Amino acid sequence: MKLLAFELATEACSVALWVDGEVHERFEIAPRRHAELALPWADALLAEAGVARAQLDAIAVGRGPGAFTGVRLAIAIGQGIALALDRPILPVSTLAALAVGAVRADDHRDQRSADQVEGAAHRVLASIDARMGEVYVGAFSVHDGDAVMIGSEAVLAPDAVALPDADAGWLGAGTGFAAAEGALRMRLSTQLAEVDADALPRAGDVARLAAKMWLRGEALAPERVEPAYLRNQVALTISEQKALRAEKDRG
Repeated sequence: MKLLAFELATEACSVALWVDGEVHERFEIAPRRHAELALPWADALLAEAGVARAQLDAIAVGRGPGAFTGVRLAIAIGQGIALALDRPILPVSTLAALAVGAVRADDHRDQRSADQVEGAAHRVLASIDARMGEVYVGAFSVHDGDAVMIGSEAVLAPDAVALPDADAGWLGAGTGFAAAEGALRMRLSTQLAEVDADALPRAGDVARLAAKMWLRGEALAPERVEPAYLRNQVALTISEQKALRAEKDRG
């Protein structure tokens, strides 16, 4: 199977090519350069792997949540390529990709054996800074490179986030743990075994999850793919900004 993946929902720009289980990826923290980089990177990865666009089976996109502009761009690029090639799209949760990446990094740090890594299940709280005093959050059980959502994704103030159970041993990943002076990390400190507040989602993990979705028959027609914004409000009104500043001053 061959698929091209885009993850543009954060300040990181990332494109990946999955070729029969092998991942080729480009990743760079490049705020406001996603539109400039994404398609040239895709063409470069295809050329380096000797894969023509016509050989692709599907296109994978990180469908959010995340920055509105980046999410829209990833879906627009994915839909454009998919429609041109008459191929389906595999929409992947950006938070799920973040969770899978966190487990891969944790397993690498621990240097566990392949058998231990494959058999282990991890609980991950993935979170991305949503600005305006809120974070995007999603809880996942990650096993054998796949992520199963526990509950639903949400956009919340850090002090409103709760884990699905009271047990310790959760992994925390994403910029949401650095937002609001680390409020989320402090709130859940007794339940978090480890936190990587610098972690960003990568297209390679979007591709890994998309490959599993493909085997489950979860590909969609391009026109059916929708972004996961989680909220419709892009910016605070002037009065809301004043109220938020006043509340922070009182605190």
